[in-house]
Amino acid sequence: MSNSIEDDSFSKPVGRWSVYCYGVGHMLNDITSACWFTYLLLFLTEIGLSSRDAAIVMLSGQIADGLATIFFGELIDRFGHFKIWHGAGAILVAVSFSSVFGGCIPCKLLSSFSTIVETVSYSTFAAIFNVGWAATQVSHMSMVSCITLNSTSRVVLASCRNAFTMVANLSLYGIAFIVFEVIRAETRADIENQYRWIAYLSIFIGCCFVGVFHLGTKEPRSKTGIHGNIHARISWTYWFLKILYYQVAIVYMLTRLVLNVSQAYLAFYVIDDLQMAQSSKALVPAIIYICSFVVSILLQEIAWNEQRLKAYYTAGGILWIFCGTAIILLPQSMSLFVYAISIFIGIANALMTVTAVSMQNVLIGQDLNGCAFVCGSLSFLDKISCGLTLFVLQSFHSSSPIVAGNYSTSNFSITRYGLGLVPAFCSLVGVAVTWTMELRVPLYKPLTETLLE
Repeated sequence: MSNSIEDDSFSKPVGRWSVYCYGVGHMLNDITSACWFTYLLLFLTEIGLSSRDAAIVMLSGQIADGLATIFFGELIDRFGHFKIWHGAGAILVAVSFSSVFGGCIPCKLLSSFSTIVETVSYSTFAAIFNVGWAATQVSHMSMVSCITLNSTSRVVLASCRNAFTMVANLSLYGIAFIVFEVIRAETRADIENQYRWIAYLSIFIGCCFVGVFHLGTKEPRSKTGIHGNIHARISWTYWFLKILYYQVAIVYMLTRLVLNVSQAYLAFYVIDDLQMAQSSKALVPAIIYICSFVVSILLQEIAWNEQRLKAYYTAGGILWIFCGTAIILLPQSMSLFVYAISIFIGIANALMTVTAVSMQNVLIGQDLNGCAFVCGSLSFLDKISCGLTLFVLQSFHSSSPIVAGNYSTSNFSITRYGLGLVPAFCSLVGVAVTWTMELRVPLYKPLTETLLE
């Protein structure tokens, strides 16, 4: 009888306040991640590192992140305590992130600004930052499946988190726009000062929302055993034997590649290829995330089933294919059209992200004692694939004669391929894999304003 009551409580829709408090819990990760992917490669090349060395710094962070997600996923499944892991990761992120963009501290201590020392220094802090980032990400993502069994509420939680991801990104680009306008970068010290202020303000805003999350979110009952099985843990082989696991893993990895690779090359594209003003490297991304925010809010009011998840993901993928084609072909003389393209990119990003994360929650279903492993292993694929993709692109980037400044003779730079071709191809494959899935999604009514816990 008690198990039946607990099943009913877990199947009820989650209240609005709980949704909002959960949604803001990833703000610190999101705002620092936006800075990481949008400005890290640009920052490192602007202060004098080669494209390959900048890619090494990025790759070191991504590898550390990928390995840490597996490690933390196993620990969280074994011991629980989501909020403790979340808080510890947030502290590590806040302490280390300013050093990633704050200048080469070991270089100052050793009085040596050699390329090797700089690369090792930035790579070390990048790895530390990403370890903390992974602890927060895995604990926050895996909480969704333990908060509720209601599939619509799970989508709403994912959608709310995605909406606040957009808020975090908009906050970053708002900060960056002001900093780039106020502080003029004429020397290396000026460049470091620009990004240092961006990092400090980002950390402050993110930490405020982490506090709201910890005050307003209860520790999920991951180990209470919804069906009375308190101590049972799910073996890794259980997931490896499920075809859906591999399908969801591929779709999630490709979706993250679309978002992260496009974000990494957007600033290069508007500044180098389109020769737009410096403020555009904050304004164009801001438009993308405004549109994503609006779409994420609208997606919260939909009752989800298998066909709708597939249809909305497909719509986002098709939009990205058209946007990628436009990015590759857009001439510098028509650079203002990038603002129109950014609107559709924002819509596509939201459609693909919300539905991909929801597919992950469908995979987990009621197998809550393995949810952290699923989130961790999928994130591992995301981080490693993204790091390797950016490393390969940057390797060609450094040897490309187009990047050296000859934009007038050809539209097809490595930047255009990174921002246009890679996301479009990943979207196409993701859509194809999505329609091979069998998603058993119980249909619940959409949320209404009267829902309370």
